[in-house]
Amino acid sequence: MVVEQFQYYTNMQRNSKGQLKDVIKQEYVKCAADPIYFLKKYCMIQHPIKGKIPFALYDFQEKTIEDFSEHRFNVILKARQLGISTITAGYSLWMMTFHLDKNILVIATKQEVAKNLVTKVRVMHANLPSWLKQKCVEDNKLSLRYKNGSQIKAVSSGEDSGRSEALSLLVLDEAAFIDKIDGIWAAASQTLSTGGQCIALSTPNGVGNWFHKTWMDAEDGLNDFNFIKLHWNVHPDREQDWRDEQDKLLGPSLAAQECDCDFITSGQSVVDGVILEEYRTTQVQEPIEKRGIDSNVWIWQPPNYTKDYIVCADVARGDSTDYSAFHIMDVESLEQVAEYKGRLSTRDYGNLLVNISIEYNNALLVIENNNIGWATIQQCIDREYENLFYMSKDLQVVDVHRQVNNKINRAEKQLVPGFTLTQKTRPLVVAKLEEFFREKLVKVRSNRLIDELFVFIYNGSRAEAMSGYNDDLVMSYAMGLWIRETALRLRSEGINLQKKAINSITSNQGVYTPSNNKNDSWTIEINKRQESLDWLL
Repeated sequence: MVVEQFQYYTNMQRNSKGQLKDVIKQEYVKCAADPIYFLKKYCMIQHPIKGKIPFALYDFQEKTIEDFSEHRFNVILKARQLGISTITAGYSLWMMTFHLDKNILVIATKQEVAKNLVTKVRVMHANLPSWLKQKCVEDNKLSLRYKNGSQIKAVSSGEDSGRSEALSLLVLDEAAFIDKIDGIWAAASQTLSTGGQCIALSTPNGVGNWFHKTWMDAEDGLNDFNFIKLHWNVHPDREQDWRDEQDKLLGPSLAAQECDCDFITSGQSVVDGVILEEYRTTQVQEPIEKRGIDSNVWIWQPPNYTKDYIVCADVARGDSTDYSAFHIMDVESLEQVAEYKGRLSTRDYGNLLVNISIEYNNALLVIENNNIGWATIQQCIDREYENLFYMSKDLQVVDVHRQVNNKINRAEKQLVPGFTLTQKTRPLVVAKLEEFFREKLVKVRSNRLIDELFVFIYNGSRAEAMSGYNDDLVMSYAMGLWIRETALRLRSEGINLQKKAINSITSNQGVYTPSNNKNDSWTIEINKRQESLDWLL
């Protein structure tokens, strides 16, 4: 009996060990296949109050890890204290644990910041079950290397950062604050060419830096980065009371940056950043329609046949860094109803402008005539579009209604098609843009336009886009505002002149006198001043 019992327990122990090995094998396979499963079930994190606790992921954190797995390049615009550095550390640990020879580099503005992420990896590693834990062959404050050849290393920003062997994963922690990051990315991106990944995460730090440009380009589909925006309210434990408290602690501007993921400028933009943020939150809308092969014609309102519209267009110079752009505005309300930003040939762009101008009630079509703009204008002329804007060579804008109806002698006034931006007109146009936004007279719907306005700055005495950015949408919009305001002013002056003329004629205070100039034969003397009556013709 004793022998039988001994044999029974011996066999049971053997079976248990075998079963345990099978369970461990199954768990190992599950962890290797799914980083979320691995982190949630086996990883511990250091809580500032509670100490070591299981890594219970929030939904937004799980979604972020899924993005890490699905995309090579990820740029994360985040609010503060969302645990994104921690999940990045967890993803790095998973990669090192279950893959051979993975080389991970963490770069931050300070070595201490980069070291913190490596420390998070070390804490998670130390608390893994023995059957999951890889053997370390190097372990110090700045690096951790496994026997399987995988390693993670932390460095601060510097000219040589990222110039190393091929990288499996590059982590740019608080990327908006890293000095000389443009050069770092130029070097490091070459080391990722064999298939390596990049995670660039940061709260905003103004505009014009590499992080801001990378984020904007990712939104526009102009680079390979997947963009992830994590607003403060993605955290399930945060309510509006928490957000209000941040205003008190940080101040409204810094809180908008740290919590709302807003790119607040430092005050050097032509249009005040606070005003732009107000526009973004109160007026910007998703278009109701996106047209074209590249879906770059955005429509917010279809044409209303009781309204007048103006189309203001800028033509790309023809290089790879420039865009053609136009806006359509309601002349009366100054509401933006449509927009385009893209790259078309001058012929195709001209056809697009004519077609959409016709659609919007034969809108006044204003095209910048500098450089290659003439080719697009010629296409509009060849299409015999009748409501094309002309201006005089002396750069005095004429009343658009009078010129279209042939009430002005174009030869005499030396009129040319399109609008000419010069050293004389550009400051006037920019000043009008700033005035309209400052007085909040416009209704802007486009987030693309707001983004460009944030990086439209005074560079010395000249207003232009920051280096590496575009101002095509800005300048076409500014040109349209100035033309609209000028045209309406001149039209108003014409109405007042008409009233004066009629009153003078009926009261015998004005005298019609033929002019010696046969091309300008209609004038009237009002208060001893000769006033033209061409508009009556």
